[in-house]
Amino acid sequence: MDSDKTVVSGAEKTAEKPVKKTTRRTSASKKTVSAAASVPQVSDNVPHGAITEDNHKALWSGRFKEGPDAAAIDFETSIHVDERMALDDIHGSIAHASMLGEQGIIPRSDASAIVKGLKGIEKDLSSGKLSIDYSAEDIHSFIEATLTDRIGESGKKLHTGRSRNDQIALDERLYLRRVVPSVQNQIITLVQTLAKIASENTDSLLTGYTHMQHAQPGTLAQHLLAWCAMLVRDWERLEDSLGRISKSPLGSGALQGSTLPLNRESVAKKLGFAGVTENSLDTVSDRDYCIEFTSDFALLQSHLSRMCEELVLWSTTEFSFVEMSESWSTGSSIMPQKKNPDFAELIRGRTGKVYGDLINLLTMVKGLPLAYDRDLQEDKEPLFDALDTVSANISVFTKMIASAKWNLDRMAASVEGGFANATDVAEYLVRKGMPFRTAHGVAARTVRMAIDAGLDKIEDLSMEELQLCSPLFDEDIYALISPRECVENRNTTGAPSSVKTLEQIRGLAKFCKKSLKKIK
Repeated sequence: MDSDKTVVSGAEKTAEKPVKKTTRRTSASKKTVSAAASVPQVSDNVPHGAITEDNHKALWSGRFKEGPDAAAIDFETSIHVDERMALDDIHGSIAHASMLGEQGIIPRSDASAIVKGLKGIEKDLSSGKLSIDYSAEDIHSFIEATLTDRIGESGKKLHTGRSRNDQIALDERLYLRRVVPSVQNQIITLVQTLAKIASENTDSLLTGYTHMQHAQPGTLAQHLLAWCAMLVRDWERLEDSLGRISKSPLGSGALQGSTLPLNRESVAKKLGFAGVTENSLDTVSDRDYCIEFTSDFALLQSHLSRMCEELVLWSTTEFSFVEMSESWSTGSSIMPQKKNPDFAELIRGRTGKVYGDLINLLTMVKGLPLAYDRDLQEDKEPLFDALDTVSANISVFTKMIASAKWNLDRMAASVEGGFANATDVAEYLVRKGMPFRTAHGVAARTVRMAIDAGLDKIEDLSMEELQLCSPLFDEDIYALISPRECVENRNTTGAPSSVKTLEQIRGLAKFCKKSLKKIK
């Protein structure tokens, strides 16, 4: 499954189109990349991929007499990772170039030519007419070189007042603002799917467990709504994280701003930011947002993993609460009878990947001095991997759970026996005036009495036996501690009674309606 297709808008499909891969020309004797290798300039009608005399050399090459080793170039380039931000890089550059013209830093005619050229590149990338050049060092270099190929000297003015340090900080924010809402919408779809199943099973009894032991009677609806509660928090965490990337970093430069009269606030407004970051040194070295989003993804993944663990357990012969669709199961190469919940297991198994992505980022930044260090180039791969993984997993889980079949009779049978109504016995005595701690002890004695008598239900004890434990017991106890009554009598907010279950479902419907994002 292509996880990119799940989370990104149509414009992002650039990365999905076939590309012409190219390599840098090297000196056969020294195996180094020339800082200004001379090859013909490409036209707009062919896939971009050549290194020209000037436009396609490394942006930092002016200081060097000879280029780095070819292996060094292969080692340090990032375009295979950051190509997915091509359109975000273009949008940021359009805003920057417009500001440069408005401020008189470059002629307005140059600014207009740059903006027009960038829009042309965006159109050609989106249509597939233009391909990513994998010999470029990064996506910034590719966009700028392509622009200069097309419009000439004016293209060299784009980077005025800007460093790749603040440029990448902008691109990452723009990208996350663009794709994270799609992940949030995936969460909403899953919540709606689970809430629909819950609405159809408000009366379907299911034992609630603690320590994997029978604890108290509940319903399938209550259990699925608990999964929904986890997912709502996941959505909210992502929303909170989006709020913390609401300020534009562009204009911070390499680390200390610029001597040019940049209007950072104008660029921020053009790009839809609420304002600008306050400290340039912090701005270019900050990767809190990468860690925060990856942490959000890790928690989301942990919730999916917990749900899958229960589905795997419930699909065993011993439980038989659920049967996974054949569309979302596999078999065995040697055991003909097997029907395995492999997709739930794979989602569970991929949790380690996302946790690893988070640890990767935390470790990357732990010892970095201010400001920018090249270590920070390694922020994108774990961030994107975590995003892609959870997006694919949500998509699969939603389809898998929607097609599952529930064995309601087997679940209902699970609430019989096991003394799951012992707390209800204690609360029966509390309502008759007995202190809870005393009532707890009395209920425990009824359990012990039943066990010693070879019974597996408190309600199988006679009234005489119950009254040996407490004279407060009366005939009404038997009706009040049936599994169905135990559920219906739990009427606190969030409890499993049918009334409170429907309240939860209505609340989720309102949440989903107001939280669904419009994707451009």
